[in-house]
Amino acid sequence: METDNKDIIAEMLAEQRRQKIIELIRENGSARVSYLSETFGVTEPTIRQDLMKLESDGEIVRDHGGAFLKDFSKGVKELSLHHMENLDKKIPIGKKAAEFIHDGDTIILDSGSTVTEAAKNIAGRKNLKVITNSLNITLLLGAEPSHEVHLTGGEFKAPTLSLTGEKAAEFIANTFVDKLFLATAGISLKAGLMYPGFSDLPVKRAMIDAAETVYLLADSTKIGKTAFALLGGLECIDYLITDPGISKADIEQLQDLGIEVIIAE
Repeated sequence: METDNKDIIAEMLAEQRRQKIIELIRENGSARVSYLSETFGVTEPTIRQDLMKLESDGEIVRDHGGAFLKDFSKGVKELSLHHMENLDKKIPIGKKAAEFIHDGDTIILDSGSTVTEAAKNIAGRKNLKVITNSLNITLLLGAEPSHEVHLTGGEFKAPTLSLTGEKAAEFIANTFVDKLFLATAGISLKAGLMYPGFSDLPVKRAMIDAAETVYLLADSTKIGKTAFALLGGLECIDYLITDPGISKADIEQLQDLGIEVIIAE
């Protein structure tokens, strides 16, 4: 009986680990066995077993030394973002965020579907200086001759069509902008902002350090949602632009932290 209980517990832990693995791969597009082994503190053979199970479930495709999403290459070729859920909330958030961007502003635009919606609504602005780690935003705004668009270097992240890691952070370091429009994977009112992978953290920190004013763009489903890597507290945020689904209690807690909540109707 004791052996049976140990086996049940081991399988429960393995299932939790596999769930975290697929979350990482969904966010990053792919992952190496060595990286997953180090991240989760288990052996590479254990990770390979996890990947075999995820592949048999139809979640991923295994490759030499790692695994990737099944629609990995298609999304990149079509320049389509992977995370398009809650678009009914993201579109008005993007439109509202665009109202705070004016001709001649110097801004940072983070990657992701919500910030992309903001970028779509500023195509008519003139003389913007834009720093971004997003390939699709670069192409969108680079078509306007009056804009000065700077794309960071870094490691390519397919689902968000973005560049991440230390190289991207180094590009942003020692710059100063009027406004940052920041994305997040999750918001904990106690722990702070959360992101899919550790490579995201130095980029987000560099963006925040470079900006005079920080606008966080996040739909209400992100509040209370957890992700793999923790950036830290919410004191760096000046404004949260979100949808009417946010609760009154959450608004009050955010206001107590000095964050102004803007509702996009």
